[in-house]
Amino acid sequence: MSQLFYLNECSSTNDEISKFLLYENSDFVSVYTFNQTKGRGQYGNTWSSTAGKNLAYTLAVKAEKFTVSDVMFNYYTAIVISDFLANVAGSPVRIKWPNDIILKNKKTVGILIEKKKISHRNYYILGAGFNILQEKFNEISNAGSLLTLTGKHFDLREFTLHLDKFLSERLKDLPSEQEILDLFNQNLFRKDEISVFEKDGRRQNGIIRKADEKGELWIELEDDGLQSFYHKEIRLLY
Repeated sequence: MSQLFYLNECSSTNDEISKFLLYENSDFVSVYTFNQTKGRGQYGNTWSSTAGKNLAYTLAVKAEKFTVSDVMFNYYTAIVISDFLANVAGSPVRIKWPNDIILKNKKTVGILIEKKKISHRNYYILGAGFNILQEKFNEISNAGSLLTLTGKHFDLREFTLHLDKFLSERLKDLPSEQEILDLFNQNLFRKDEISVFEKDGRRQNGIIRKADEKGELWIELEDDGLQSFYHKEIRLLY
C-alpha cells in the first residue's frame, strides 16, 4: 500500500515527510511539491528549484524491508530513477557518481537519501529534485531540464504520479547486491573515458574505472595512478 501527499509549498520534502509517517502505516509514503524553498542536496549541498517548474519529491520506506547495504540501496535508487528518466525522455541517461542523474551531459535530477529513525522505526528517506519545465539556467551551470534537453512539455502532476508508481513497484523486489553493483557501473557517467578531474586544487586527466561496494569511486589518474575516492575528495569537470 502507498500514500502520496501534495504540499503547495515547503522548505524541504525530506524534512516534511516525517510528519506524515507519524500517522501512516503504509509501505510507501511520499510527499511532493512544485515549490520547494530550501532544498538540500547530498553531503550538505543545496538544491535550488524554480517554483512551478520543477518537482521536489520524497519517498519514505521502512529500512527493515531491505537486506542490502545502505550503499547498495543508494545505488539502486539511482538506477531506478535513471531508468524512469530514460523512459520519459526517450534518451539514454547516466549516473554521475554518487547521486546525480545526467541526461545529454546535463544534470537533470539530484538525489538525497537519508536514513532516519522516526517513531522508533528506521526509514530510508529518498529525496529527488527533478528539473522538468525550467527554461533558464546559469550560463556556467551543468544543469538542464527535460524541457530544454528534449523539447517535451510535461504535466507536473501526471509526471509525479507515474514516478511514484514506478519507484514503488521497483522497490518491492530488489536484485542482489552484485546485480545492483553491476548495473550501477554499466550506467556510470564517463566510465572508461578520459576526463578532467580536480584534486587538491590541481587538474589532471584521469579515467573512471568503477564504483565499488563501499561507495568509493576508482579513478586511474594520469599522474597519481589508480586510486579510490570518497565524495568531495575529487571533482569531475565536465
